Amino acid sequence: MALLAVNNLKKSFVVRTLFENVSFEIDTNDHVGFIGRNGTGKTTLFKILLGLEEYDEGSVYRNKGIKMASMEQTVLSSNSTLYESVLEVFNPLMQLENEIESINTRIENDSGDNLEKLVDKQQRLHERYEREGGLIYKSITRSTLLGLGFLENELSQPLSTMSGGQQNKAQLAKLLLSGSELLLLDEPTNHLDINSVEWLEEFLKSYKGAYIVISHDRYFLDKVTNKTMELSNGHISVSNGNYSRHMELKESENEVLRRKYLNTQKEIRRIYGIVEQQRRWGQAHNFVTAEAKLKQIERLKSTLVEPEKEESSIHFAFKADAVGGNDVLLTKGLSKNYGEKNLFKNADIHIRKGERVFLLGANGCGKTTLLKIITNKEHPSGGTYTIGSKVKIGFYDQTMSGLNGSNTALDEIWNEYPHLSQTEVRSALASFLFRGDDVLKNVEMLSGGEKARIQLLKIMLSGSNFLVLDEPTNHLDIASREALESALEEYDGSMLVVTHDRYLINRIADRILSMENGEIVEYIGGYDEYQEARNAENNNNQEIVSEEKTEKSNDYKMRKEKRSAINKASGEVKRIEQKISNAEQELENIEKEMAKPEVAIDYKKVAELSKNAEDIKETISSLYEEWEKASELLEELENS
Repeated sequence: MALLAVNNLKKSFVVRTLFENVSFEIDTNDHVGFIGRNGTGKTTLFKILLGLEEYDEGSVYRNKGIKMASMEQTVLSSNSTLYESVLEVFNPLMQLENEIESINTRIENDSGDNLEKLVDKQQRLHERYEREGGLIYKSITRSTLLGLGFLENELSQPLSTMSGGQQNKAQLAKLLLSGSELLLLDEPTNHLDINSVEWLEEFLKSYKGAYIVISHDRYFLDKVTNKTMELSNGHISVSNGNYSRHMELKESENEVLRRKYLNTQKEIRRIYGIVEQQRRWGQAHNFVTAEAKLKQIERLKSTLVEPEKEESSIHFAFKADAVGGNDVLLTKGLSKNYGEKNLFKNADIHIRKGERVFLLGANGCGKTTLLKIITNKEHPSGGTYTIGSKVKIGFYDQTMSGLNGSNTALDEIWNEYPHLSQTEVRSALASFLFRGDDVLKNVEMLSGGEKARIQLLKIMLSGSNFLVLDEPTNHLDIASREALESALEEYDGSMLVVTHDRYLINRIADRILSMENGEIVEYIGGYDEYQEARNAENNNNQEIVSEEKTEKSNDYKMRKEKRSAINKASGEVKRIEQKISNAEQELENIEKEMAKPEVAIDYKKVAELSKNAEDIKETISSLYEEWEKASELLEELENS
């Protein structure tokens, strides 16, 4: 069933047509990746779908009653805590709770016929409450926030005191919990570390509704999408499959179009030759043949479809001007504290000439701080670090703090490299897609992607032989990321890179340094190898824990049998009484159980626990029957 249908949509701004003839449908189970270069109109199209932006031509059909949600539509209360703000998405359930509580109070005070009606209404409301997720919504909210990388103590902090990135994550949490039939997700992995992105992937893969997700994260797109839309050159193409499959199909289709285009042109040239020949012969029937051939040429021209030209992309290469020693970076016992908080300790790193090393870890674990220490922008609290002989560092700062906002793009490059001529600087900027008057724009007016390209260009021109890059693919579209990957792949120097881009890690990394619990653990290979190693470690740990649990369980059984021999009947009564007490409290306590950190981050476990609530009343009834029999037996034993 089509939730959304777009037909021949066109959108223009003044003299520029952003896109036209855009048509697609979104069905119930579609998980759509929406790709395209920065500035092609993806976000504008989202606004049109939401009814927030006008369009020039075409139509947008939304299934009647469809619930759509997007980041822009989600408004959070800044006066509430993080947890309370996100919980607002469940206002209907909270209102239902109040209604049930009100009826409970009336039942305690009413009697007669009215009481029977109230009890009936109470039961219906309870059934609706459970059906709509009333037993689990608080736990799912907590689970979602923890899964997205928030810490337990942050849930009770006022949202207004949190950073913009944290507020965006809170909006994402609210969006995911909205229960909408169609989600519009615009770069949802921004501000998320790898663990949180992987949690989001699992959430989206099991999402029962449809969604369209704008993203430049190819690894993420491959994991969570079954359909791909690409906006390019003002038109949209749609294919079944994830990002990688879409690119395969696109390349195959373009190759077919190129061959057909070239063959048709070749045929047209051949027929033109015949026309010229017939005209030279000059007989009447020759002119008739020539006219017929001209009509054939016109028919061929009408079928001629020129393959779309590749959109402009940055072209560059990193090259080391000097060759340094074999030891590029050596740290011993490096640590960093902020007051009593220890960010990391005992950081021992050895990077050799030509190595491509990637530094991974959760947000806030100290990766950026470590890079700043290495580049002499911060001081360590302990330990030492040594930069090798003739090593020249090129540092990419994700905060862009090294750029002067009042400079033009031209001046930003020229001021740092005054030995270059203006023509050389303009040529370099052109290779990074700054052409014409673009070079005269002030840096502070540039987009995040444009600033990233300026910073990359400065590093490229530096001739550094050791690249220290902090999230270099942030703000870059897929084409620019691929250009960066190619440049890094050809680079003959060394590098230390912090990134969440798993596609980049797989393509470039020799080894990975993972910051875990304040220390560094080394893994050989790219991201997939890192994941395999981590999974193997977890499996080993689980086996050890399982063996310990088995030993404890056996010991417990032996002690229980001993106690049972002493006072079996009394123990049985107490056991059943305890089970009854637990069962009566379970409806209230189930949310608390699911909110435990070790449970809350396991979304499937939360869902499983919620099903237990449906059997609680029946369980209590059967337990009372068991208690009566056990009590009778105990009384007989005591009186015997």
